[in-house]
Amino acid sequence: MDDNITIIEGPPPTFEAIHEDWALGLNESPELTHVVSTKLRTFNGPALVERCHRAFHNQQPIHLIFRTPEGFESQAPILAARTVEVEEGQMLLLWLRFSGDEVDFELGVDDELGHDLDDDDPSGLM
Repeated sequence: MDDNITIIEGPPPTFEAIHEDWALGLNESPELTHVVSTKLRTFNGPALVERCHRAFHNQQPIHLIFRTPEGFESQAPILAARTVEVEEGQMLLLWLRFSGDEVDFELGVDDELGHDLDDDDPSGLM
């Protein structure tokens, strides 16, 4: 069963190119893919990370569902997840995979923190 984490409000996420060696190891695939990271503000980071870990443990896919800057719904597989406490609250750090043809938007390094996540809707419906 697919599980998702959905951004329910705020601007589209920004994605950062990965430069850490450990994260580049997530890019094992027979096709050309790009591993990126994003930072999202949330109210329940540990529960979202637990949802990711449960999917990983069960070898099930889990995706981030988000709106593109053009307003279209998009999704990307989550490869790794971590939560941290920052001054503004809880922050969810996600590492995602995009195929070569999906990366048609600019990868940014903006640390915009205006996202709220729906941690109660495992269906991914907005």
